[in-house]
Amino acid sequence: MSVHHWDALWLNAQLATMTDGGNGGYGEISDGALAVKDGVIAWVGKQSDLPTNYQTLTIHDANGAWITPALIDCHTHIVYAGNRSNEFEARLNGATYAHIAEQGGGILSTVRATRMAGEDELFNLSLPRVRRLMSEGVGVIEIKSGYGLDLDTEAKMLRVARRIGETLPITVKTTFLGAHALPPEFSDNADGYIEHVCDVMLPSLFQAGLVDAVDAFCEHIAFSLIQTERVFARARALGLPVKLHAEQLSDQGGASLVAQYGGLSADHLEYLSPAGIAAMQRANTVATLLPSAFYYLRETKLPPIDALRTAGVPMAVATDCNPGTSPLTSLLMAMNMACTLFKLTPAEALAGTTRHAAQALGLAQSHGQLRVGMRADFALWDITRPADLSYAMGANPCVGLVLGGLDVERGD
Repeated sequence: MSVHHWDALWLNAQLATMTDGGNGGYGEISDGALAVKDGVIAWVGKQSDLPTNYQTLTIHDANGAWITPALIDCHTHIVYAGNRSNEFEARLNGATYAHIAEQGGGILSTVRATRMAGEDELFNLSLPRVRRLMSEGVGVIEIKSGYGLDLDTEAKMLRVARRIGETLPITVKTTFLGAHALPPEFSDNADGYIEHVCDVMLPSLFQAGLVDAVDAFCEHIAFSLIQTERVFARARALGLPVKLHAEQLSDQGGASLVAQYGGLSADHLEYLSPAGIAAMQRANTVATLLPSAFYYLRETKLPPIDALRTAGVPMAVATDCNPGTSPLTSLLMAMNMACTLFKLTPAEALAGTTRHAAQALGLAQSHGQLRVGMRADFALWDITRPADLSYAMGANPCVGLVLGGLDVERGD
């Protein structure tokens, strides 16, 4: 009988494997155990079913803690400079998001600050935000560009994102969001800017190895469906997957477009139409919900959660961390908001920050579940049941984070 050789074994754990597929559960295993070899999960199940013929270098006692896959924040703009609390105050005094943007605020305000920041400064500003997410059990994060809107600054942002992934044990996926807003250099020439994005910026950044996916902001205050499609066509010609800020403020048909291109996700979706839902269902495109932006902007139109649920469209949940509409560095709080504002169940919220978030980043085969062959990224929680992760506002019950099979510091 062959002997199982493991690097580490966790005993006396309660496991939420998140392998229930569409059944809406946690995939719970009580009195569980989990073994790791070469950074990958090698065995998972009830402790009483452990094979007798194993050898392990290290044994950890989980002391009854719950273990879940490490959380995944699949939509952030976490690399930026500047502060927009003045806009927060302006909105509370009656200004709209669109009016602020028209007056030169909004995204362009952050663009100015980010262009002025040096690369080291930008890195030092961003690193604590990522550490705060890690302190809550986050092991994977997506980081978008889009606050440069010129080649040099977009490259600077993406280099900082890569550097974060090299400095911390967290997995970082980078997304080029050049089509985020119209920069002042292309004032009144949106088509010219999109041509620049497609012909200059995207190929250069791709050649530099800085881009994992491509995003755009398809909205009446940003870019049209036709302009967005030009970006998507160029991305796919380079072999890059696409995703989209879609239907946040109005129905522009963006969800159908990103589904047409086999997109990883459509994000925001407050104004999503039945046609968009059907297209996403056919393409298996993830609906990424961003409840903090909904809350922060005091939006009143809810995403069509029941229709998405009925159609079987996977729903992810993310912080949308950004300085203007969601300055949030707590994925646990985003889960609570998804439940209280959007009426997700706690099981759906946890699936949205594990299994479905992994799918939204193209990582479904390696992350987001506790099963043999998956990367050994998991978090330990001092909780009574998995629903506690969405239940207690402001709480952080994370007592351990393991990434690639190794215990890591969780940040602040």
